[in-house]
Amino acid sequence: MKYIRDIKNLNGVKVLMCADFNVPVKDGVIVDNFRLRKITPTILFLRERGAKIILIGHIETPKEHPTLEPVVKYFDNHDIKCTLIKNYRNAYEEIERMKNGDTVMLENIREHPEEKQNDDNFAKQLASLADLYINEAFSVSHRAHVSVSAITKFLPSYAGLLFEKEIENLNSVFKPEHPFLFILGGAKFDTKLPLIEKFINIADKLFIGGALANNFFKESGIEIGKSVVSPMNFNLSRFFNNKKLFFPIDGVLSMDKKSLKNIGELRPEDTMYDAGPKTVEILEREIMNAKHILWNGPLGIYENGFKEPTQSIAKAIARVTAGGARSILGGGDTLATLSDLNMEREFTFISTGGGAMLEYLAKGTLPGVEALENSLI
Repeated sequence: MKYIRDIKNLNGVKVLMCADFNVPVKDGVIVDNFRLRKITPTILFLRERGAKIILIGHIETPKEHPTLEPVVKYFDNHDIKCTLIKNYRNAYEEIERMKNGDTVMLENIREHPEEKQNDDNFAKQLASLADLYINEAFSVSHRAHVSVSAITKFLPSYAGLLFEKEIENLNSVFKPEHPFLFILGGAKFDTKLPLIEKFINIADKLFIGGALANNFFKESGIEIGKSVVSPMNFNLSRFFNNKKLFFPIDGVLSMDKKSLKNIGELRPEDTMYDAGPKTVEILEREIMNAKHILWNGPLGIYENGFKEPTQSIAKAIARVTAGGARSILGGGDTLATLSDLNMEREFTFISTGGGAMLEYLAKGTLPGVEALENSLI
């Protein structure tokens, strides 16, 4: 894979850079700029070297007419003057007028059905706008779309500064320093089972929390009541006797967060919303003993206000990171936790990827990674 930092001359070079602009927007204002802040150093890197920067990416809000206008305004307000080009077919004249260091952005790439189809003809049209391509969109590189895959057939292709950091830090968990603790929470068991299967052979301890734990409880015959659970049977009995795995031992069973029960004491009418204090205490002890920690997913239904145990874990990981441990974090609700606590800088690395992070950890590659590695230009 080739990296942007290895390019010797960018002065006057037209650079087509793919980034993930899919940030939450409310009333036209971006409410979480994490991903935009993470790609800003790459834009500044290109600008300082005199490149002509052509940004492409997607956004999904608002649903009725998703537009990148709020993203353009964000960059305008952060010292990156950016022009939005509504129709890429009209971009040629605008790009020809660009001066070295200028930045333009093409409107939402997913307005074009060819993007998701990974259409070569669409890729050729986009490629004709630029001299080289940079993938700075790790978080969408698990999708074989034009802007991360087919485009690499038609332009010299490089990984961006953030993309390189994502790969470097996620690769560290494949050969971690020990003791290595993996904390896996959230839901979507079918997407996370491959991680359990892989990291049971790498981690010293693997904690399964959130709704994921309910599948283990259910298949082992433990009553989970009305708690969230994936409907499929995953044949989890092969893990039951593995001493590396551990699970919540108590939980919060009421919306007012006052009712607690030990796992195994739930009734059919009960619903578990979050991990309990005994679970947090055990997990904190494991965190304090770890030298390398990988964490993805909350311990409870974070989006419904069940935040305290997840936040306690974040604080514990921050403490051991300050003491020299390595911490790699990711996932949407995990990022929300760090944003709520204003603790983003207290960990070794925070991945911008959700699904991309999970897939890379499970497979060691992504369609976007393979596209960069196989680019022949």
